Amino acid sequence: MVEKMEESPKKQPKEGSKNKWSGHGEKRKSDSGPGGGGRKRLDAQTVGYFRRVSDLLSEGFNGDEEKVLFVDNVLREMEGQATMVAMDMTGSVALQKLLSFASVAQVGHVLSLLAGEAEAGFKAVSCDRCGGHVMESALRQMSRWTDNSPSEQEEPATTDGYDNKEADDCGMLEEQVLSICNVVRENLLEFIRNTHGSHVVRTLVHVLAGCVGPARTDSRPGGKHKHGTPITLTDFEAPVSFWYELKNLSACLLENVNVCITDCNASPVLQTMLTVCHRKRPKLLKQINKSIMEYLTGINSAPGVSPLIVFFKDQTSSRLLETVIQFSHKALLRDLYKDHLKTKLVDLALHHIANFPIQKFIVASAELKVFTKVFNEIVEGLEAIMAAGHMGVVVQLAKSCVEREETQGPMLQNLLQAFHCAEPAPRHAASLPLFLSLYTYELCYPTPEEETAGDAPPPQRPLEAICYHGSCLVQSLAKFKDRSLLMNSLHSLSPAELQGLGSHQLGSHALQALVTTCSDKGKGKILRKMEGTFVQLACSRYGSRLLEAVWNSATVSQRQSIAQELVPSESQLRSDQFGRHIWPKFGLTHFGKRKAHWMEIQTGESKKRKMFSDILE
Repeated sequence: MVEKMEESPKKQPKEGSKNKWSGHGEKRKSDSGPGGGGRKRLDAQTVGYFRRVSDLLSEGFNGDEEKVLFVDNVLREMEGQATMVAMDMTGSVALQKLLSFASVAQVGHVLSLLAGEAEAGFKAVSCDRCGGHVMESALRQMSRWTDNSPSEQEEPATTDGYDNKEADDCGMLEEQVLSICNVVRENLLEFIRNTHGSHVVRTLVHVLAGCVGPARTDSRPGGKHKHGTPITLTDFEAPVSFWYELKNLSACLLENVNVCITDCNASPVLQTMLTVCHRKRPKLLKQINKSIMEYLTGINSAPGVSPLIVFFKDQTSSRLLETVIQFSHKALLRDLYKDHLKTKLVDLALHHIANFPIQKFIVASAELKVFTKVFNEIVEGLEAIMAAGHMGVVVQLAKSCVEREETQGPMLQNLLQAFHCAEPAPRHAASLPLFLSLYTYELCYPTPEEETAGDAPPPQRPLEAICYHGSCLVQSLAKFKDRSLLMNSLHSLSPAELQGLGSHQLGSHALQALVTTCSDKGKGKILRKMEGTFVQLACSRYGSRLLEAVWNSATVSQRQSIAQELVPSESQLRSDQFGRHIWPKFGLTHFGKRKAHWMEIQTGESKKRKMFSDILE
């Protein structure tokens, strides 16, 4: 079934072309040694067998007995060639599917087959682009350990044999995971420096801590989840032995902290350790953070220059610093500012890499007394930071000001100055469109002198250039205690401009934040100005979502005004892909035919909403 494939003497690839791996037994040129030999690969017949296995697993089984029998047959077929199956593209996909159907004992058996002699197989499989996925899938099955382990509270009167078998099965899988831990600790640098081995160690850290993430569904080499999507972790009760292994593994990582800080594959491993310790082991997290900071600050540097500043500006180490700052305790954050960041925040915020850990530091320090000093230092360079395009710093600063009322007024005043609309006072009316578009006043509203001279550039239309960070900034400012500046600017917009803002993908979120957070009186004033636009908003993708949010926060009389405008356009709303959802949600059929009943329903909902809002507040 297994044969060593020789290099094909047929047509040679063109110069500069890449040797692709087909996964059907063809040998890649890169696997050839100096003598022309390479590692063993599955033959075409075996590859076809595991392709059929994968198809059958996708179809499912009629019963548990059929499933157990099928898994046993596949595992028997794997004996003697488990490593090659795991490191083959087709075999890897089939084996990943098989592990989810296998029992705890069968998973432990698969790991024992992959271990080989003296557990040497774990490293080879884990550092392979296909085998690494198999190791991750096998480790994630440890989350079923709790379901299969016998309860200590159960009386073993008549089920001694069954409980002993369950305990042996769980113990086998636990033993194999502990064996993997030993191999990882003995060969730590080889694992964490390898692209695929690094992922296996990250999964191992999750399992040792008693939490697992979702399986990576894209089994192709290089397949990745969507950037920025938060990973949901599921907790499970891990064996006691895992807690000690987690501590031992963290100690090994700290012994090699110099590699974890500078290597792009090793750094995410230490970040994962910090994340899971924040979730499960806060005391261990505190020790790890302290050790990392002691190492970073203890490195020799130029006189008068903190060594930490260098790491803030490095692409790899800055990501680790983001995680350290995010999960640091108060004392560590205070010392970080006092000893290293004081008077340097603006310079770091202007750096194209260092501004990201500075954003984390702003968020983490928001609840500390030192935040006032941090705010006063950064706000002085606000316009320069915006000119550099690092709007994330400005947005995070505004978000942090929501919890610190004493900084809200200075924040707004400095924003007006940065957008050149602080003086004269009539320029304040343009603040909302300028904040949304991140344009300065001169770009949108030429001065009279420029208009007279005739050399003014064509003015920009800010409401047509709403950007993501501008929308986030306004949403944060909408949570300030004093919103009169933004509300006055909002009232200066025409109904057509309000409709355009409400129909915009990003602008609708900003308008929703402004309208839903204001008082009933202020909300009524805005809604009266928006009259005549409700039908267009209801038939808009983003406007319909805005209208529904406004409806949920509106009073009964305000809802009645909206319904009166929508009901005459019944045919248009019912035929529109977005408007047809608005019609039943607002109960417009009842409003048109049984208005008294509609008023009774809306009054009851309004009372319930007010009662729950009072409780939440």
